[in-house]
Amino acid sequence: ELGRLGLNDVVPVSRNAWSQNPVFEGSSLMWIEPGKPVTVAELERGIVISSGNDATVAIAEHIAGSEAAFVDLMNRYAEEMGLSGTHFENSHGLPHPEHLSTARDLAVTAAAAIRDHPERYAVYKEQSYTYNDITQYNRNHLLREDDSVDGLKTGYTSVAGYGLVASAKREGMRLISVVMGSSSPSSRKSETRSLLNYGFRFYETATPLRGGAELAQGRVWKGRASQVALGVITDVVLTLPRSAAKITPTIEIDAPLIAPLRVGDVVGRVVLTRAGESVGEATLEVLEAVEPAGFLARLWDTIVLWFQQLLG
Repeated sequence: ELGRLGLNDVVPVSRNAWSQNPVFEGSSLMWIEPGKPVTVAELERGIVISSGNDATVAIAEHIAGSEAAFVDLMNRYAEEMGLSGTHFENSHGLPHPEHLSTARDLAVTAAAAIRDHPERYAVYKEQSYTYNDITQYNRNHLLREDDSVDGLKTGYTSVAGYGLVASAKREGMRLISVVMGSSSPSSRKSETRSLLNYGFRFYETATPLRGGAELAQGRVWKGRASQVALGVITDVVLTLPRSAAKITPTIEIDAPLIAPLRVGDVVGRVVLTRAGESVGEATLEVLEAVEPAGFLARLWDTIVLWFQQLLG
């Protein structure tokens, strides 16, 4: 999503984006037409609900000027997101030898969509959409069978088979599942249901570190205060296999804490372990500001630090 993109923007439909383009033959379409006005909001539903390959080209051309330029943009974002197994060759996902992705990369992309654009996520749960007097139904049949499922996207090509990236939320915990290469729509649905049921049964979400809560006091040098509260600025949330074992934080400070210090300064890390095994880590951050001390106090701390370093 780019800042200049508005839901009510009118998007021109080129012949490349026209539903009659031979590239789209036999694939799912929104049925847009050259010369007929269509908005970004309509295209969004045409992509998410109707799986309109024509709509993806129209929005790509609107954002980047051409589908090729938009593909470059997609690949740039994929690199920034760490999607090492993903490479795009087109906007719609129809077969190309170099158009590739992985289950992990699809899950990361889905998580980003949910996290970064919550105001638009409700579209993924809509079960039908009518455009050009044609009503099409969301191919994610779990939306009609499981109230906890609220997204995300189906896919199919003769090369890749049937796929479904789904998300569900039960008792405050959200899971994302990815199924690729299924033999039929019913198979991808049942495989997705099994994955989600397994995840909710055997995993749990915990918040071992609360944002703003003090984990430790750190010794401050050259500051008006001799101690500072350390912790994490935002909650640290982990989804882990269910266990009665407690999650324990261990604090590691990188270097002496020298004023001035600002809220949010990263000064080390917090390693989280359970039953002796590492289950995650977070940056250790300063929770309160510390201003520099006066000249004499700073001089004294400089001398003390020098002797400490000298003595090892």
